[in-house]
Formats: sequence, structure tokens, C-alpha cells
Amino acid sequence: MRNDDNRQDTGSFPAWAPERNIEATPEKGEDTELIIITGMSGAGRSRAAAVLEDLDWYVVDNLPPRLLKALTGLITPAGQVRRLAVVVDVRSREFFAELVAVLEQLREQGVRFRVFFLDCSDAVLVNRYESVRRPHPLQSRGGLLDAVHSERKLLASLRSRADTVIDTSEYSVHDLARKIRSLVAADTELSTRVNIMSFGFKYGLPMDANHVVDVRFLANPYWIGELRHLTGHDEAVRDYVLSREGASEFVERYVELIYSVLAGYERELKPIVTIAVGCTGGKHRSVAISEAIAAGLRARGVGTVTAHRDLGRE
Repeated sequence: MRNDDNRQDTGSFPAWAPERNIEATPEKGEDTELIIITGMSGAGRSRAAAVLEDLDWYVVDNLPPRLLKALTGLITPAGQVRRLAVVVDVRSREFFAELVAVLEQLREQGVRFRVFFLDCSDAVLVNRYESVRRPHPLQSRGGLLDAVHSERKLLASLRSRADTVIDTSEYSVHDLARKIRSLVAADTELSTRVNIMSFGFKYGLPMDANHVVDVRFLANPYWIGELRHLTGHDEAVRDYVLSREGASEFVERYVELIYSVLAGYERELKPIVTIAVGCTGGKHRSVAISEAIAAGLRARGVGTVTAHRDLGRE
């Protein structure tokens, strides 16, 4: 059975695939992965490639098939390229006919890969091209629909051999992103990441903040002589800030709140959320509270990094 959106049974496996259940995704922990993205022009190949890129895949677009064998040499378990996605389609013109043969050679050489074929109804493809006002890659002298029919005939054999066929006729760009992510990403990779930035209000609000937290309700260590020259990274300042009335309770409740919000960001495919924590100068309170919030989120398994925009400006 082919992994298709409508779960059609082709009755046979792809020519290059060993007999296995190709609905199953690769086991987690495998050292390397290779995905070939192909399909109808206008069906969402570029969007699929962008999703993989956001998941830290190395993506190459519009590659002539004959270069695919050389490119796979970059994939090594200990190297910088462990997961490679390649978009191959009719834009490579006469070279595209070589794709099936190249894939068979890769399989013979023991290279493991999956082929994602993106498809779409003729009517939707025509509407998409009309809306963007760009010519179809095969549209030279004939009409748009003629080009779509020509491409479908050209890709018929490849479609039947694909591991996964995704019909995007009824998909929004977000639906397609969710589909691709569900096929390739481990649970930990699907989590929205959090950036926590401390700042000083007197230097202005960060432009890229999704949430702004004002911690000027806490007593300012600046007015304590022995703490003035220190920062929120120093233990003495951190202990002072977190020992103020309501500080620890605030951190605990805010971590609980933002953790519940992250589930919504995850559903909306927002990869990074930036939280800006501000005090007057961005040196004491905001730094200490930022690090405390980050520690609380990390304890819940949320990928979190901190940055301190205005530290050192005084």
C-alpha cells in the first residue's frame, strides 16, 4: 500500500523499494536521511521544501537528476549534512527523464531515501497559476491546461513509484506544512522554540517581541550599593531579585501560562516565539527574571535560549 492521502492500494511496491510497509516512517535515531521532493508544478513543492528547511534539513532546489548521486556524498552521520532534501522536477527539462534511472542506481548502492510526490487537481493548478500570473514550466506555445496535461503524462510513472503521494487540492499552505512535518519530524522537532530577551525600557521596546513582560514591579537592585555594579547573572543580584515579594510566584505562574500558550503556537506552525522581559536599564531585574523563566521552560522540555540586549550599555 502506498502512503497516499486517499490511501489507494497500487498493488505493488516502487521499483527501487524493498518489500516493506512504506507507510511507516524511518525509525527515530537513524543517522542520515534523504528525501526526494517532486510532483506537479504548482502543487506545493517549494512550500514543502521550506518546511523541511525550517526543520534544519539541507535543501537543494531544482537539481538536475544526474547530480543527485554526487550530492548524496555530502550526507554523513558525523557531518554537517545529515538530512538532505532535494527538489527535482520538470524545470530540469531534458535532464528530468534521468530521474528514475538515477534513483534505481542509488538504491542499488544502498542509499536509503523516500520520494514525496505532490499532486493536485487540474482545476486547482490552473487557478493557482492564474493567480500568480507565472507561466507553467512546460507552457511554451500551448495553453496552460495543455501544459498541465503534458506534465501529468510525463510524471505518471514517477507518481506510481513514489513512497508518499500528497494531494494538495484542498490544502492551505499551513495544511501542507503540517502534513510534511508529520511525515518527517520527531516529536521533539515539532516543538516551538522560545527566545527570551532581557531589555531596558529606557532603550526602547524590542521590535520582534511576541510577548513583553514588565518586571519593574520588583525592587531595583540598582539602589543597593553593593549590587549596583553587578548584573542579573551574578548570584547576589539573582538571589535579591527572586527573593522579592511575588517574584518567584510570578516566574512560576508565567512559565505555566506561556507553556500552555505554546501548544497554540505549535498548532499554528509558529517555529519561534520571542519573549521580551524588561526593567529600567536591562541590567539587573530583567536579566535575572529572564534566566529564571528560561530555566522553568527548559525543565518542562521546551527548547529555550536567552539573550540580553542591553547588558553592558550602562
